[in-house]
Amino acid sequence: MIVPLNFSLSSSIPPWTIHTSRSAGTNTSLRPTASLITTPDSNSSPQQSSIRKCECYDMYKQVVPFAEAWAWQKSILEDRKTLIDDNQDGSDTLIMLQHQPVYTLGTASTENNLNFDVKDPPFPLYHTERGGEVTYHGPGQLVMYPIMNLRFHEMDLHWYLRALEEVVIRVLSSVFDLKASRVTGLTGVWVGDNKLAAIGIRVSRWLTYHGLALNVSTDLSPFSRIVPCGIKDRGVGSIKGLLSDSSSMSDGELIDIAHESLLKEFCEVFQVELSQQPVSSLLRLPKRKQ
Repeated sequence: MIVPLNFSLSSSIPPWTIHTSRSAGTNTSLRPTASLITTPDSNSSPQQSSIRKCECYDMYKQVVPFAEAWAWQKSILEDRKTLIDDNQDGSDTLIMLQHQPVYTLGTASTENNLNFDVKDPPFPLYHTERGGEVTYHGPGQLVMYPIMNLRFHEMDLHWYLRALEEVVIRVLSSVFDLKASRVTGLTGVWVGDNKLAAIGIRVSRWLTYHGLALNVSTDLSPFSRIVPCGIKDRGVGSIKGLLSDSSSMSDGELIDIAHESLLKEFCEVFQVELSQQPVSSLLRLPKRKQ
């Protein structure tokens, strides 16, 4: 069942509480609805939130090779570091896309969680610097890569991980009527015992990169060739799979709805205003070594 959008908080993200109301959208940018943030030491006196600009490279209908997106992130990251060195504040950035089939390994990955020969993988295999274990990316999965300066949000990695989870939890509950949740001791978003969103990040000088991947209409069979995220006693799922008995929507419609909701909830949770950027400018970024 698809239900109208709403912005109720599924659970608190320390250390603040958000109260929201609807506001009209715009053509060229997306910003959070009016919101007040209350901090624990503010004696319940709400303060008007500060909205940061976030450049958005939105190619959610495009299937992009992982190596290209990885290189884009690193180039933007290095540019932001240069600005920090010059005591300047660059805006945050969000890249949104789908990937060609690929397996990626995090810093905690071991080959024990691969059900194939690393010398002959079924899809390209990349060792990355993000946290976590092995995962799969492919068409039908929406990937968000936020490159954010946590100095202007919260300098707390646990806060950041919980905030990314919150974005997905809101999307699943508000528009797909799916009861999503966190699992104590694990990172990601779950519906029952099935993981719908994987999260793996890297932070350098309080600048984030890598991000989250939400299974919308993904073919889940490639997950059988790995132990996803190194978790053996739970499975993976997708929005399409969980709605298959109650929805006649096409894969494209599900992707469109999930995309729109992810952007709105991202703005709400992180209190940013998205400014759409031409994707062509990413292609001009200098190549960084992987």
